[in-house]
Amino acid sequence: MPTASRIAPGKKSAKSPKSPKAEHGTSLRIAFQEIRELIVHGKLSPGTWIVEGDLAKHLGMSRTPVRGALHWLQREGYVHEHKNVSKSRMFVAPLTKDDASELYSIIARVEGMAGRQVASLPKAERLAIAEKLTLFNRQLGDIVKAGPAAAGGIFDLDQSFHRTIVSAGAGPRLTVLHGAIEPQAERYWRLYSSSIINDLHYSLEEHEKIIAGIIEGDGNRIERGLKENWENGSQRLARVIDMFGERGSW
Repeated sequence: MPTASRIAPGKKSAKSPKSPKAEHGTSLRIAFQEIRELIVHGKLSPGTWIVEGDLAKHLGMSRTPVRGALHWLQREGYVHEHKNVSKSRMFVAPLTKDDASELYSIIARVEGMAGRQVASLPKAERLAIAEKLTLFNRQLGDIVKAGPAAAGGIFDLDQSFHRTIVSAGAGPRLTVLHGAIEPQAERYWRLYSSSIINDLHYSLEEHEKIIAGIIEGDGNRIERGLKENWENGSQRLARVIDMFGERGSW
């Protein structure tokens, strides 16, 4: 069995300098996270052309990690590349019905798997989770009563509802999968959540079924409820996109 390394009293362990590769890796990850946040929060709007130099200046970084981050974001679907004979340019991925349908379908299944694991938790833990979820749902209900003026709080409450379930039931691999897909769905969630307030009561009813499944410890019911919530949410979103158009498409 390996033994823990010890440092003699009064001495400091020598710190090895970071290699250029390590520094670049850190900068690349930071650039990826910063640019992704700009996209998810709509500060880089769907369809916007990306000027690498301007973006590097905004982030206070060199162009190298920014370029690497953009290719990473391209692989994950946040940005697309437009090529012509002379050059290629990156632009922020548009928000489309087909993309939303795929994302919502994936996250429904990931959360459904996490929800099924919640059912196996001890009853006291399940009841505590159900109580927390009920509070979020009650606050969402207050928004329904208050009307469009209070719509700004929908996203955070709905996200908290779903994250509570994932946090309680997902193992490390499922957590990584959810963390990769959730920000992509979040783009739609944030930009369109205030437009679906008139249908929010349907989502609350779906949440109630999920909560009931957790109280009962019924994995099938929890999984089915989460899938229904996301799939119905996709249909509600599709109607809004039909009304306002696919953002960033041309």
